[in-house]
Amino acid sequence: MNNLTVIKIGGNVIDNPDALTRFLASFAALAGPRLLVHGGGKVATQVAEKLGVPTTMVDGRRITDQAMLDVVTMVYGGLVNKQIVAKLQALEINAIGMTGADAGTVLAHKRPVREIDYGMVGDIDEVDSGQIQFFLRQELTPVFAPITYSTTGELFNTNADTMASAIAVDMVRHNEVTLVYCFEKKGVLANPDDDNSVIATLTPEVYAEHKAAGTINKGMIPKLDNAFAAIRNGVSRVIICHADELVAAVAQGAGTTLVL
Repeated sequence: MNNLTVIKIGGNVIDNPDALTRFLASFAALAGPRLLVHGGGKVATQVAEKLGVPTTMVDGRRITDQAMLDVVTMVYGGLVNKQIVAKLQALEINAIGMTGADAGTVLAHKRPVREIDYGMVGDIDEVDSGQIQFFLRQELTPVFAPITYSTTGELFNTNADTMASAIAVDMVRHNEVTLVYCFEKKGVLANPDDDNSVIATLTPEVYAEHKAAGTINKGMIPKLDNAFAAIRNGVSRVIICHADELVAAVAQGAGTTLVL
């Protein structure tokens, strides 16, 4: 079975041109087939402001009304995605920029309204891993923006961590999969104020202890929930690491590795 590396890159790296350039050089240096899922960073908020579209965030999640959906589709699926694709082409990686709507790869439904109405936000129903595998067989590198679609033709803003996890799990049908979450920290930290307090190996039990103590909180919780879900559903390895340490982390020399 082939090895595939599915990598998600966070918005804070997208927002920093130098950090993004370094990350993409590392991404290009990886051996074997790979796939990239990217977040959006602050660009959508900046463009929305210029267009007079208000931004509302709840617990770090963007409320996506129709006007904001238009903005994130343009920015994530257009500007950010194509900038990444162009930089990868310059690194001799033959990349193809995609959303979940392209080739029907990531199907979703509108998130039900519970305590909060997130608007046009999608929860993933299905990934067409066969279609993604087709692109990989053509020696193309898919680069996914976090936009999904419905059977009725709607587009949805979708959490990029969740999208990376869902794609990785479905790609297990065709490959041995490593899932890597890259961001601006060196890994999962035992002390949020100490960048060197990386937890080298994270189990569900240790994760629960740190959540209870509050040392793992906020945006790390949904990221880790998605990561552990991926391992439970067949992904061989999940790593959380600094974007600059991607190559070392895949070689098991950096970051946090999750185990059950």
